[in-house]
Amino acid sequence: MAGYLSEADFVMVEEGFSTRDLLEQLTLGASQSTTEEVAAFFVADLGAVVRKHFCFLKCLPRVRPFYAVKCNSSPGVLKVLAELGLGFSCANKAEMELVQHIGVPASKIIYANPCKQIAHIKYAAKHGVRLLSFDNEMELAKVVKSHPSAKMVLCIATDDSHSRSRLSLTFGVSLQSCRHLLEDAKRNHVEVVGVSFHIGSGCPDPQAYAQSIADARLVFEMGAELGHRMHILDLGGGFPGVEGAKVRFEEISSVVNSALDLYFPEGCGVDILAKLGRYYVTSAFTLATSIIAKKEVLLEQPGREEENGSAPKTILYQLGEGEYGIFNSVLFDNTCPTPILQKKPSMEQPLYSSSLWGPVVDGCDCIAEGLWLPQLHVGDWLVFENMGAYTVGMGSLLGGAQTCRITYAMSRVAWEALRGQLLPAEQDEDAEGTCKPLSCGWEITDTLCMGPVFTPASIIRFNYPSHPRVPADADFRRRDVTSVSESLPGFEARLLAPSA
Repeated sequence: MAGYLSEADFVMVEEGFSTRDLLEQLTLGASQSTTEEVAAFFVADLGAVVRKHFCFLKCLPRVRPFYAVKCNSSPGVLKVLAELGLGFSCANKAEMELVQHIGVPASKIIYANPCKQIAHIKYAAKHGVRLLSFDNEMELAKVVKSHPSAKMVLCIATDDSHSRSRLSLTFGVSLQSCRHLLEDAKRNHVEVVGVSFHIGSGCPDPQAYAQSIADARLVFEMGAELGHRMHILDLGGGFPGVEGAKVRFEEISSVVNSALDLYFPEGCGVDILAKLGRYYVTSAFTLATSIIAKKEVLLEQPGREEENGSAPKTILYQLGEGEYGIFNSVLFDNTCPTPILQKKPSMEQPLYSSSLWGPVVDGCDCIAEGLWLPQLHVGDWLVFENMGAYTVGMGSLLGGAQTCRITYAMSRVAWEALRGQLLPAEQDEDAEGTCKPLSCGWEITDTLCMGPVFTPASIIRFNYPSHPRVPADADFRRRDVTSVSESLPGFEARLLAPSA
């Protein structure tokens, strides 16, 4: 092991335990605490990150992953990814400082922001970060002046018209303008060593990768004509981070592998990279947040009464986190986070039209609406899954609010897989006879990828339509039914005991 991550950095979770168990213990402790007031916290399954990595190696064996630090810059994530041998894609000086602080060498860092501050370029030059990106003349001129020894990667535009998060307006140069920029770089004695692209997040068409790889091939040929020795292809990001995405990661991988075989066949001398964020961390983080306030509002619907004879009402619940912080995905990804209840309601409990709001008192800080929930109370806990992307490390607009506490956990199986990496990246033997770089054998990879040992599981879900108290014309959100199992005996004692 490289020594970035140690057992002291996380809770070792044995077989049979889940995020649910850990959340139950932590929410109970937070509720009973008399010395500390906790309104929200994360449980992060680092084992899920390890599994994602081994699955990546299996599906895209020719691609070297770099992690987009801006997606989640929490220490546990950075350490486990560094331990797995990833490189890091940094957007600014602070991110470069962060990964170098934990010991990541400059050779594994890409300063990938196409819009860079001069002071940050100078920092990269001083600290040995040589691989930088650009997509216009002004960026090239800044690098020529402040970092003349840099090696540049040209960002090209893509067709991201179907992506949820589109980048083409601010990221990438058109194919028609590439030759001009390559000529400008040559005149200024700047070495352009590769091409990058990013199709945006949530793209439903895997063929967008194939088209972008074909476009990159054309730019490689332009560069060769002008004397640039180009040997890096950066596939960017956009890979899904959760199960059930419109396009599965395996489908994208199949398209990418076919396009690489066609345009950049094995043995062509091109180092293929990808910058992933959501893929690694989205499903690894589960958020628990408590209700800090509530308000009941009567609905103005003359002639309609609820079964108990009272006027219909909607309930507004205020949480300690909102759109301007952890739930920024509501703004940026147009999502509607659905809570999981910690306490199982009885079927006799009525459900009420409900909405969730953040702590900022304005009309925009609405996290979710159109929910049907039982009567909840101040101090009750709600749980949200798949909360790892762009929730930790993002700048808060709430006047210096503290970052949520994170409890890291990992199953012993995942830890042993991480410790059991057999080959350093430099060794390149016959693929069928040895393990892939950074893997611990395909048999372990298959075991980890088939199903999580330490699963971010729901605390409780119930099927709203089957509830006898839901109005027939209600606009509800459907969820599967999952029973809550009893906590295993002795869990707390074993959780807090020193790891073997």
